[in-house]
Amino acid sequence: MRVLVIEDDKRTAEYLSSGLGQNNYVVDVAHDGLEGRDMALEGIYDIILVDRLLPTLDGINLVKQLREKRLMIPILMLSALGTPLHKSEGLQAGCDDYLSKPYAFIELVTRLEILLNRYRNNINTNVLQVEDLQLDRETRIVTRAGKVISLQLRESLILEKLMLNKGQVVTRLLLLESAWNYAFDPKDNIIDKHIYKLRQKMDIGFSKHLIHTVTGQGYMIRES
Repeated sequence: MRVLVIEDDKRTAEYLSSGLGQNNYVVDVAHDGLEGRDMALEGIYDIILVDRLLPTLDGINLVKQLREKRLMIPILMLSALGTPLHKSEGLQAGCDDYLSKPYAFIELVTRLEILLNRYRNNINTNVLQVEDLQLDRETRIVTRAGKVISLQLRESLILEKLMLNKGQVVTRLLLLESAWNYAFDPKDNIIDKHIYKLRQKMDIGFSKHLIHTVTGQGYMIRES
């Protein structure tokens, strides 16, 4: 497994590189945000470890840019900033997990393995699934309980973002950036209109509603 470590502190980078190497990972290291972004986009990696506080491009914006470029491999953020708000910011930026420093190395390795297994189950098959809802990421075909649901491209991109983060709140801004690839005014209700259309197509007529509003934060798709 190839892992990209983006960490400006050389001692920490060496520690991670050595420890991951002993756990059969092949490790590349970048020491600033711009270098890490370019390596992530140009190389082939199974997972990325990124520090939050980086020179040239901070970890939050680095992750956002990678997701905007449709890089969908798992990303784990490491940071000494470990409050619930800090973790929420990392997850909303597009990280799959957020680990506060200091941490036990065995916990880091365990989290990496969990993320890799999750992505193997979802991404490698190119089919995302929540309950009886499926989205084929290659064909863009969406089905629920075997019934094909016709979605516009923007609707399917919004649904894809929700399914990739099932069980987690996705902000309106992230959904906008995923579907339009640039930011709108967060106060614009265009995302709410698309969510309404998605619900009309996906949830009406089914006993379980999958898309949920999280007041003041965004939307979530989750299993019962």
